[in-house]
Amino acid sequence: MTLIDSRPGIKAAYEVLSAETGTFIDADLAVTRLGPPLDEELAHWFPQERIPEMADRYRALYPTHAIHPTLAMPGAREAVAAVRARGGRAIVVTAKHEPNAKLHLEHLGIEADEVIGWLWAEAKAEALREHGASVYVGDHVGDVRGARTAGALSVAVSTGPCAPDELRAAGADVVLGGLDDFPRWLDAHCAERAA
Repeated sequence: MTLIDSRPGIKAAYEVLSAETGTFIDADLAVTRLGPPLDEELAHWFPQERIPEMADRYRALYPTHAIHPTLAMPGAREAVAAVRARGGRAIVVTAKHEPNAKLHLEHLGIEADEVIGWLWAEAKAEALREHGASVYVGDHVGDVRGARTAGALSVAVSTGPCAPDELRAAGADVVLGGLDDFPRWLDAHCAERAA
């Protein structure tokens, strides 16, 4: 939960999938484990051979059930604006299904310069390097690993499933309480680099 709080929408999508399939899914538990790819969560509820089918169905349900309940995180728009004010580009690199990630951002009025989906943890490094990212902000230890692999500064926000100590232990260079703190941090970081 870096830019968006998708828990209400994801919970709704899992509840519909559960009702359709007759398979119990603890949607409240599932939303505490956000970050890793969908297939990892589905493996808790479905046999391995059904995961591709269930992933496709979940993604099909998602636009109808998960977009509107999702909220912008406090400071999300301001964080993107701060990057642009400093001449940077706001690149969203996510494990989320890319079309759904774009729907979220469009619905919430968060204007990213690029959105790259389907990447988790170290796999995010390829997109980060391709787009010349020098700073990557995320809420999960997987995001920290992606930033470190890309050679980008890892700025973690403790608004997701990982506690500040866990993010530091994973190698985050900076841990912020949330995106509300990011513009001030970015100003200080840019001033330090210029000095």
